Amino acid sequence: MPEELPLNRPKSKTDLFVSFTFLALQGFGGVLAVVQREVVERKRWMTPTQFVEDWAVAQILPGPNVINFCLMIGGRYFGLAGAMAALAGMLAAPTAVLLVLALAFGSVSDLAWAQGALRGMGAVAAGLIAATGIKLIPALKSNPVGIGMSAAIMLSTFIGVSLLRWPLIWVLLGIGSLACGWAYVQLTRQAIAPKAAP
Repeated sequence: MPEELPLNRPKSKTDLFVSFTFLALQGFGGVLAVVQREVVERKRWMTPTQFVEDWAVAQILPGPNVINFCLMIGGRYFGLAGAMAALAGMLAAPTAVLLVLALAFGSVSDLAWAQGALRGMGAVAAGLIAATGIKLIPALKSNPVGIGMSAAIMLSTFIGVSLLRWPLIWVLLGIGSLACGWAYVQLTRQAIAPKAAP
């Protein structure tokens, strides 16, 4: 999707509520893929680059990343009322569905077919997240960190969390601090470059 096309914006707080309700009801096992498709491709509320940057902020804030993200989007367009509308949309219908499923699933949760269904959904969720990550790689072209360094950071994070089993807080503080430092250096270089040119 070309980043130079004009972006849309939510029409109202009701639009935010309905959009995030619809989005939340599609997200089984994680909503990253759904959020990216709805907010970037269908609604065009932000560019792929803006999405990557906002999602990164939502990831490092305490709490569920999609909740942080919907609060940021709602707050950006309609302030606190917009943030609350987006949050209500993200939580209301899924909570009702969850309560109904918990009542229904409680009696069959120990059965083999129910356990198999849960394992299958986990694999689908992992595939959706991986596919979305791959789809967002082109958005890193304009990132000051660069694609090569972004790949190195991603690989280091994966190794630290998945293979070495480091606690996430230490990975965020360690690798995240190095990544922030590198981004600061690159942004400083970009700011100085036009001044140095004759």
